[in-house]
Amino acid sequence: MDVLTEGVELSDADLALLAELAKGVTVDRVGRRLDISGRTVRRRLRVICDRIGVATAIEAVAWAARRQLI
Repeated sequence: MDVLTEGVELSDADLALLAELAKGVTVDRVGRRLDISGRTVRRRLRVICDRIGVATAIEAVAWAARRQLI
């Protein structure tokens, strides 16, 4: 199921990625847990950041946490 908030849609996979980062897990470890490469994680993070209008992964995590999505 996708989550739509403030006109921005994030997939469950996007939210899972942000939730792992919120726990303090490294990008490479997130990749291993989600069975994707660290490079793919970084690319997906960039897409998420662009979609929600923030500059960094930390801001993306904070954005999702403030909206109680993670």
